[in-house]
Amino acid sequence: MRHQIFEVVISQLSIGRNLGQHRGIIFDLDGTLVDSQLDFALLCQLLGWPVGTAILEHLATLAEAEQQKARHIIEDFELSAAARASWMPGAAALLQLLKQQSVPSAILTRNTRKATLLCMENLGLEVDVILTRDDCPAKPDPAGLQQIAAQWQMPCTELLFVGDYLFDLQTAANAGMPSCLYRNTHNGHFAASADFVIDHFIELHQLYDR
Repeated sequence: MRHQIFEVVISQLSIGRNLGQHRGIIFDLDGTLVDSQLDFALLCQLLGWPVGTAILEHLATLAEAEQQKARHIIEDFELSAAARASWMPGAAALLQLLKQQSVPSAILTRNTRKATLLCMENLGLEVDVILTRDDCPAKPDPAGLQQIAAQWQMPCTELLFVGDYLFDLQTAANAGMPSCLYRNTHNGHFAASADFVIDHFIELHQLYDR
């Protein structure tokens, strides 16, 4: 059975390697590998914050008592989303192929470790490295990507970070790592900030199925 060929969009920011030539791939979790239906507008309402507030960034500015109360709301919200998460189309097959091809994979997420592990356990999701906001500074700080690159003993320029939001693209740029936008119906306006753009994981699957 032949797969449909999808367009791959490459920006002028592309660093050295073509898509499919990167030695390891790091993924965002929510909205990228999995659909957890996170409704950040609803979360802002639950917190009593203006819709569009950067959650973690605003949380860090609160007094300790307010911060603790807000953290409980956020963590409960994330755990609920993790419990109902489902695979994005083609994501499970891509991770399995990368494993077969000995291409290391990782997750870097702004989620908590508890919610991340719950999601992964429910879906049987396996990668080589998992970093959450409990393990390193949250995106767009590049420390997580740099930590993974160091662990793999590979330069950032030879790896790829795939995500669905501007924070993901900014994190990659801050680390000197090529970025790939996983495009959906709501985030196409971020494409100009990405080195590569895909609309379905079959695009990467085809490139690494060699």
